[in-house]
Amino acid sequence: MVFRPEEAEGPVRAEEMRPPLSARAQTVAKLRARIRQMERDERPPPAVLPFGVAALDQWLPERGLRLGALHEVAGGSGDAVYGAAAALFVAGILARLEGPVLWCLTYPDLFAPALAGAGLHPDRVIYAEAGDETAVLQVMEEGLRHGGLAGVVGETGRLPMTASRRLQLAAEATGGLGLVLRRWRHAGAAEQFAQPSAAVSRWRIATLPSAPLPVTGVGRARWRVELLRCRGAEPGFWDLEACDAQGRLAVPAELVDRPVAAAAGQRRAAAG
Repeated sequence: MVFRPEEAEGPVRAEEMRPPLSARAQTVAKLRARIRQMERDERPPPAVLPFGVAALDQWLPERGLRLGALHEVAGGSGDAVYGAAAALFVAGILARLEGPVLWCLTYPDLFAPALAGAGLHPDRVIYAEAGDETAVLQVMEEGLRHGGLAGVVGETGRLPMTASRRLQLAAEATGGLGLVLRRWRHAGAAEQFAQPSAAVSRWRIATLPSAPLPVTGVGRARWRVELLRCRGAEPGFWDLEACDAQGRLAVPAELVDRPVAAAAGQRRAAAG
């Protein structure tokens, strides 16, 4: 006798057609589920690098920037092409890690003294000048897979999904920090920043008027640090003082005692 599902009364679900599990199979299935749960429980939490700014760190799911992962950073407003503030933001992150840094780029226009001002000494930086953006991503992947580096930076306008996945897997395998500095050499290319990628987080750094001084001069630079996307966190933005000589961000003095509700409202406005 041949059973045909269409001859049955009413729809036949797949689980009704599947033979029941034996007692032994049920026991094995339960053991496997328990082992998977134990592996998840015993897996160590991901390593993170706190920014040292409570409002920013508490907003992130791991209370800091996840290491062993890929992150994207771009300039905002008029700095989108040159990305000076974004580059210094990246330099400040790497300044607070130990070890050499591999910086991959297509044009030798990186100003080393500026990186030193953000805490990243030129002696720690290995510059890799590639012929095009595809080569930049390839060199960046090799650097992440090599290990032993504080971090790997790649300057590129394009970040295809396949390339971002390879970079993310390489960072996870060695625990390295991958930072893609998105720079665009012509108008209109910045639209690619909205395309999806495998990066864990995406940041945009825009310049603000510098801190006022009681005398004539230029005060400490200020940035709007905007979190556009992050796994496990909502978008938001923070107006902060730029990285100092140790790579540390700071809350402007006049904002330190601002009510918590006002600061929360500012972050919610960015998410809307």
